[in-house]
Amino acid sequence: MLWLKDMPPHDGGAVRCDVMETEAGLIFSIVQNISQSMEVLDLRTYRDLQYVRNTESLMKVVDGKLKVASENPRSLNPKGFQELKDKVTQLLPLLPVLEQYKTDAKMILRLREEVRNLSLVLMAIQEEMGAYDYEELRQRVLLLETRLHSCMQKLGCGKLTGVSNPITVRASGSRFGSWMTDTMIPSSDNRVWSMDGYFKGRRVLEYRTMNDFMKGQNFVQHLLPHPWAGTGHVVYNGSLYYNKYQSNIIIKYHFRSRSVLVQRSLSGAGYNNTFPYSWGGSSDIDLMADENGLWAVYTTIPNAGNIVISRLEPQSLEVLQTWDTGFPKRSAGESFMICGTLYVTNSHLAGAKIYFAYYTNTSSYEYTDIPFHNQYSHISMMDYNPRERVLYTWNNGHQVLYNVTLFQVIKTSGD
Repeated sequence: MLWLKDMPPHDGGAVRCDVMETEAGLIFSIVQNISQSMEVLDLRTYRDLQYVRNTESLMKVVDGKLKVASENPRSLNPKGFQELKDKVTQLLPLLPVLEQYKTDAKMILRLREEVRNLSLVLMAIQEEMGAYDYEELRQRVLLLETRLHSCMQKLGCGKLTGVSNPITVRASGSRFGSWMTDTMIPSSDNRVWSMDGYFKGRRVLEYRTMNDFMKGQNFVQHLLPHPWAGTGHVVYNGSLYYNKYQSNIIIKYHFRSRSVLVQRSLSGAGYNNTFPYSWGGSSDIDLMADENGLWAVYTTIPNAGNIVISRLEPQSLEVLQTWDTGFPKRSAGESFMICGTLYVTNSHLAGAKIYFAYYTNTSSYEYTDIPFHNQYSHISMMDYNPRERVLYTWNNGHQVLYNVTLFQVIKTSGD
């Protein structure tokens, strides 16, 4: 996205008119981008609000049963009474969360209406230039951007509760591969990268926008100085992080300078199909990013083949902290990080579900049961993008997206 602060100053007659016409087009593009972002935010808030409303109904039912038991204690034994009381206590904190969701939902509707009105004004400007105060228009768009970012920041991290139906973006490449957008927050980078195959590949295709990727047009090629292994690559803040072929070395390749900025061995990590996911494909080392930064998922011989999570320093690739999940990597189809939690699928084939979660903030785990539709029956890459809050997957030569539903605790100004 091109921000208004980057626009050049202008003055004078016909030149001002020409510049203003150009800038009006740029502003219109910005408004469209903001509107699309709000549509995504609106959809996600609606889903989460439905979830909270269901929880509210459950609380009322449990509370009703508790009142009956309180009025007639003989109808419930002490153990059952205590269980009901504990459930109500756990549910009570959801009430302020529900109220905040309702408030945010109304705010989103107001923002969307304001953008719609502004778009109409812009269309009129493009037809009759000079009839609107440019500086006032610029300030309104900047205000919209500020309010949008404030709203999105309130929707903080949360626990994964659901995955949408698949959205097939494109069918291209071989059975195995990876594709991605920049995972850094915040970022206005709209480029899409595609890396076909998992064995000794060096060619990375860079598309200008998602629409260009869908059409297979407007792309440039990067030829990496070292081949890759697996499909566990990630783009973070304009650089590609990937596993060097036949090694446990991680490489940071900068796209704009077309150069390797740093490379570092991931000490003890298995490679060359020593500890891959269930589908193989040299998927020993899986790099990923979430709201908390850059991560590596792998395993070692001392860890007996169980999944290890390490948080990495993006500049030096130094390991900052490591967790042993106790989950065997060969039993996992794929995995991804959301808000510091590693989610693991039980298969790469049809019928797969997300059934294990490891929480790095508490060093604890639980078994989950979150189904998702594996439409093309062979997933060889599955990564979360925190900017867009979607899962990117490469599924048997198809590039597929999934929206995710997170149960989120809203941050208030007092937090």
